[in-house]
Amino acid sequence: MRAKITAQHRPHHATSVVPETQATTPANWSPAVSPTTGPLTRDELHLAARNHEAPLESLRWPVSPPGLHYILTHFDVPDVDPVEWRLRLGGAVAHPLEFTLSDLRRRPRRTLTVTLECAGNGRSRLEPRPISQPWDLGGFGTAEWTGTPLAPLLDEAGLEPEALELVFEGEDRGFQDGVEHLFARSLPITEASSPDVLLAYEMNGAPLPPQHGYPLRLVVPGWYGMASVKWLRSINAVAEPFEGYQQAVAYRYQADADDGGTRVERVRVRSLMVPPGVPDFLTRRRTVDAGPTMLRGRAWSGTGPITKVEVGVDGVWATAQLEPPVGPYAWQEWSCPWVATAGEHRLACRAHDAAGNVQPEDAPWNLQGMGNNSIQTLDVEVRDLGAAS
Repeated sequence: MRAKITAQHRPHHATSVVPETQATTPANWSPAVSPTTGPLTRDELHLAARNHEAPLESLRWPVSPPGLHYILTHFDVPDVDPVEWRLRLGGAVAHPLEFTLSDLRRRPRRTLTVTLECAGNGRSRLEPRPISQPWDLGGFGTAEWTGTPLAPLLDEAGLEPEALELVFEGEDRGFQDGVEHLFARSLPITEASSPDVLLAYEMNGAPLPPQHGYPLRLVVPGWYGMASVKWLRSINAVAEPFEGYQQAVAYRYQADADDGGTRVERVRVRSLMVPPGVPDFLTRRRTVDAGPTMLRGRAWSGTGPITKVEVGVDGVWATAQLEPPVGPYAWQEWSCPWVATAGEHRLACRAHDAAGNVQPEDAPWNLQGMGNNSIQTLDVEVRDLGAAS
């Protein structure tokens, strides 16, 4: 049972908040374990066991129940006392501020339906496979996030003219590549000042579950999930680009270890299909009954609305029926009829967005396994029950 919030309404004016020192990130970074074509390692299995992937059949739901929404926890889920917890906003601001959870809940509320996706979704399908969380295709979820917009808090704090970025620091701490740090990410002031960036305290109408960032998380629509920092504890305006580990080393598109790479930011266009028929327990291979079958799925992008989804059957493509999204940052449902005939078939789907992006057959390989939005393919066996009888 959660402790009752009894603190009085604020914000407090706080002393200037200095971000916790981020240990120096490694120069010429390369992965601790080289990419491999071998079987999953024990370390990868441990990561897969504690980080939850959404099953593809969860695409049937327009809003993901919390238990079907993906989870990536870099370190440990913090045990945060909501009464003692504070959000501190400082750095290059005229008026450093401090908020309790009750303060934030009394501010204007807004609910946005937002599709989030892990930047590493699809990593395990790359060859060779980068060693990290071995996502297949289930690093996604859509939820109704409720909270208060960040932008008015920034106005109250008064950003100094030299402020370049905002650094968002979470409560979760640990080591990665020998670097001890709190999970922290930054956003340019222009992005963070969007009216749609939320300080969220509810998910699907209920308080955030612990694994989804209780008591408060950031939600940055259109960006990969690493930007939506969970267990948020501080926001700091800085005058120089943030060089913390999760910004300067992790979450970068790198061709190889000598490539400094570019930052991972907005979600690449993607479509996924609900696997038709029924699965085999071990292999998940699908068996479909012959006859009319409606293929369904959802598509999304961080760079614009979805304009078209195509469905392929054995290399022949047809345009799917596309439904409007429930909100500007939510996925879109699609459907396409198929008359399934007996035998082996390969199904596929690909999405197009308003910015002109189209899912590639094979996304470019990169050292960290980020942004793999390659076209999904699905092999099915169609059985003709009438012929069998």
